[in-house]
Amino acid sequence: MTNRKTRHRIATQRLSRERFHLTAEIRLIQHRAAEHEGRIVGLGSLLLFSTDTGDAWILDPADQLAARLARDGDPLAVYVEESESKYAIGWQGHYRIDGDLFEYEDNDALHKVTIHGYPTSLLLQRIEKLDHQ
Repeated sequence: MTNRKTRHRIATQRLSRERFHLTAEIRLIQHRAAEHEGRIVGLGSLLLFSTDTGDAWILDPADQLAARLARDGDPLAVYVEESESKYAIGWQGHYRIDGDLFEYEDNDALHKVTIHGYPTSLLLQRIEKLDHQ
């Protein structure tokens, strides 16, 4: 188990499905992570976020799926296929938010990571808004 602490400095944004291209939004959130800038972006039923520690993730809250997009400011590869009407993401694992802890379990390695200090309350607020759309 890995514990990491972060500070909270997050901007939030929501884009409608008609106005976004998933691969472009992933590149943008990876860039924010490289700049160590916290940001939360809602894209339809998905949530992307970056942290001031340089991490970035894409989440599917409905199924608690997650893929890490950046770590310590370095972008990571993730499979994304996108057309005008649909998209596919190579989800790497599952996440869970427990209080101020962000827990992630990798599908392949069955490796569990617990991160303390992500803006979990803000993430939960954004997820709640996604649920009511």
